[in-house]
Amino acid sequence: MNFENFILPHIWNLKPYSSARDEFKGKEGVFLDANENPVGSGVSENWNRYPDPLQLAIKEQLANIKSCSTDQIFLGNGSDEAIDLIMRMTCQSGVHNIILCPPTYGMYEVSASINHIEQRKVSLTQHYQLDVEGILQTVDQNSRLLFLCSPNNPTGNKLNRSDIYTLIESFKTGFVIIDEAYIDFSDEPSFILELAKYPHVIVMQTLSKAYGLASLRLGMAFAHPTIINLLNKIKPPYNIGGATQEIVYKALGNKSFKEGAVQLILSERSRLIESLHKIPEVVQIYPSDANFILVHFKRANQLFNFLIESKLITRNRSSVALCEDSIRITVGLSSENDKLVDLISKFYSA
Repeated sequence: MNFENFILPHIWNLKPYSSARDEFKGKEGVFLDANENPVGSGVSENWNRYPDPLQLAIKEQLANIKSCSTDQIFLGNGSDEAIDLIMRMTCQSGVHNIILCPPTYGMYEVSASINHIEQRKVSLTQHYQLDVEGILQTVDQNSRLLFLCSPNNPTGNKLNRSDIYTLIESFKTGFVIIDEAYIDFSDEPSFILELAKYPHVIVMQTLSKAYGLASLRLGMAFAHPTIINLLNKIKPPYNIGGATQEIVYKALGNKSFKEGAVQLILSERSRLIESLHKIPEVVQIYPSDANFILVHFKRANQLFNFLIESKLITRNRSSVALCEDSIRITVGLSSENDKLVDLISKFYSA
């Protein structure tokens, strides 16, 4: 596929920074090339050497896990870095626009605002599904990015796959970004498996949820090798630190932890939903394919504040369009979920 019309001309012509570890990739030798501290780090482990700028060891693991090739993988400092780089790579302020479908992940809008890119918003339906016709009517020749989050945050539901296919096949002016941060808690197959068929699709995932590595800030983008090459071209030279790479490498090898954590969370999600259904003041529990649920409560704002006072922290989404009087609840451990239900019952019985 010819991506020339989707990428800003200066990105094609950009000469990337060449780091010392780009020029020499070996691990043996006397290193006097990168102005590092030869003494060490002052802690039990030495982190005085710069890390692999392309994180090849991790990408080899991920290629096996995700059924793709290493040249289809970009690793960023959280998915937020990938979002920002994709916008800077494709959109010129005052010329191009992006399409958002609120309520959805807030960093799409924030990153677009930072980069001064026009945002065209087409709200989800009342059932939190895509307004396909509305989106297609909003797209014009300068629409470079269409962001779809499935399972969606903050609503928790997966988007109808047939609608996603329709948009992929109809969006001809740029890239369709499918954010799959919560895919491990869903029964949907990843669109990573569709990249060969749809080269203008970019899939984002994260290690923050199912893998339990939120503190390490490692996000993933999967795309056509040409796009990955451009992202590597414009990223900071050492965007993933050595400590993060080492820990992630170990974590990816512990397949049983991830599988066990997902099963536990899914089991607790079902149990939590069942418990909340017994509380009359719960107006609606929205379907979830994620590790959280969105719940419509009576007097949601007061309940949220009561929970905060009890040192139980949830996320009040009542100010978000289509999420009025709703609280987003991350599925916790059994004891944490029990405490939540007890506190909610106590609030409404007072």
